[in-house]
Amino acid sequence: QVRLVESGGGLVQPGGSLRVSCAASESISSFSVMQWYRQAPGKERGFVASITSGGTTNYADSVKGRFSISRDNSKNTMYLQMNSLKPEDTAVYYCYAWRYNENYWGQGTQVSVSP
Repeated sequence: QVRLVESGGGLVQPGGSLRVSCAASESISSFSVMQWYRQAPGKERGFVASITSGGTTNYADSVKGRFSISRDNSKNTMYLQMNSLKPEDTAVYYCYAWRYNENYWGQGTQVSVSP
């Protein structure tokens, strides 16, 4: 069973930056796709960004140009660099990994954007 552990969340002012990480308990090189999702209070969990094993990235329209997803296979870690943060980015951020017929979720990390 693979464990995914998010970290790096916190409170930041509008316009600020934050980097959240997703550390896996084993090598992530076998994961075809790794993604970030987020869930704001009272809303459904929604897609934020994805990255394939080949490095192809994709973003939700709401974060394009502000967020950047990356993965470091040598550290078994995926990252989400978030810049120009807005109050509407406030949510619990979850990482997700998929390979073959297996998929895994992390427990989430809270990101709050407020003056």
